[in-house]
Amino acid sequence: MKKLAMASAAALCAATVAGDFKAGFSRVDITPPLGSFMPGYYKDRRAKEVLDPLTINCVAFSDGAKTALVMQFDTEALSDSVADKMRDAVAKATGVDRDAMLLHASHTHDGAYLAMKTDNGSASSAKVGDDGVPSNATKLDMIYVDMCVTRAADAAVEAIRDLKPAKLSYQRSEAKRISFGRRYLMKDGKVRTNPGTNNPDIVKPAGIPPDEEVQLLRIDRDGGKPICMINFQTHPDVVGGETITADWPGLTRTVFEAATLGKTHCIVINGTQGDVNHCNVMPKPGELNGLKRDFDAVDRGYDHAWHMANVLAAAALSKWMKCIPLEAGPIRFATRNVRVPAHKAKDSDEKNLAWANDVWKLHAKAEKDGVAGTPKDYVTIKYGWADMELTTEVARAGRIRRMAKHSDYHDLPIYGVAIGKSLAFGGFQGEPFNDIGKAVKKGSPFTLTILSCLTNGSRGYFPFSDAYVGGGYESATSPFGPTVADDLIAGQLKLLGELAK
Repeated sequence: MKKLAMASAAALCAATVAGDFKAGFSRVDITPPLGSFMPGYYKDRRAKEVLDPLTINCVAFSDGAKTALVMQFDTEALSDSVADKMRDAVAKATGVDRDAMLLHASHTHDGAYLAMKTDNGSASSAKVGDDGVPSNATKLDMIYVDMCVTRAADAAVEAIRDLKPAKLSYQRSEAKRISFGRRYLMKDGKVRTNPGTNNPDIVKPAGIPPDEEVQLLRIDRDGGKPICMINFQTHPDVVGGETITADWPGLTRTVFEAATLGKTHCIVINGTQGDVNHCNVMPKPGELNGLKRDFDAVDRGYDHAWHMANVLAAAALSKWMKCIPLEAGPIRFATRNVRVPAHKAKDSDEKNLAWANDVWKLHAKAEKDGVAGTPKDYVTIKYGWADMELTTEVARAGRIRRMAKHSDYHDLPIYGVAIGKSLAFGGFQGEPFNDIGKAVKKGSPFTLTILSCLTNGSRGYFPFSDAYVGGGYESATSPFGPTVADDLIAGQLKLLGELAK
């Protein structure tokens, strides 16, 4: 456990002097070449088309004594090892403390490969060798990882170089009907993730309504473009296929910057999105425009990603000119570990592991033979699963295999960066359920608390305890026990309380 990093008393006094607070922005391109591996869907996908560029977007904050960095990557996830490499590279290039860096993956499912390992809960079927390199990773994939590590350092250097005197303000809005709970109680008594549009077997949602709040941080700078930071929370799994796109987070940046005639910089931070996505199972007339049924019975479409970007950017624009001042102040930052139980099989280890090994063997053969996810999938033929249920059970098998030799606990890091006593950023290493964010924002001592998923690493889903009883993809694949959500809420609020002192 690391001690709370705080500026010295002299630095605290200096940091309160008017004009000492500064902010900078940078954007660097990380669009991968065609043929790059695309993680997700338990399939070996390779990029065949680029719909829009992928970037790193970085905001630097300085109080005159300390510097903090919030960096957003257009990628599905940063593995722990890659995030560590990036933070080391940034620290070497800039001198910024590693604990003052929040490296956040937007979780677009149409990004390239930024994980040295895939055995920590990420959705990939790749086998991992002793050196941590997946068996299906090519030399091109590994070069891309190395390139992005270098580009992360570049982004940090450029953002710090762009530092200018700044003032903060904020607002809140709502983005309606672009995010929906994705877990539903079915007539058979089970809970299914993404059961499909207008499915007659749906009884009701398994959870409370999604968090549709949009948080807006405005950063006005002397001699530089203002920076708009938008915080929203839902899965960027809208497009699919083998196309490179930043999905709704990147498209929202594009729409906002275009609407302000290129006079702003925009960065989008994806919050606690583990159990929500774009899938509207009970659509109103017109709401299925731009969508079509994908291989797993999920409706996806690039046009719908643009629709979500329009709605979200419009919500931010509706408040952009009417923001409320926030007082800047000394920068504080800290990292804490929260110990949570591991999610291990309840039946005998031998029984569960034998089942999991059989499912995984069939899945690997189906993928090798090019029939994975089709009616000819060997897992489907033997066990009868199809669509999202197939994905869920393959995920469950993968989790049982990974956890068979794991210890009984995980130590999960949580991250916090505070600017004065009004603004805080909180980062989670995995995918927290929506209500984790609601609880932390409600209990936070700061006026504005911006939360981010998949920050400084990728550990899997953080569900609430009822999800382990009902079932579904999230709890099936999560390597953490049923107290993880409550443990993280308590840990994050304790950390924010320390930073607010």
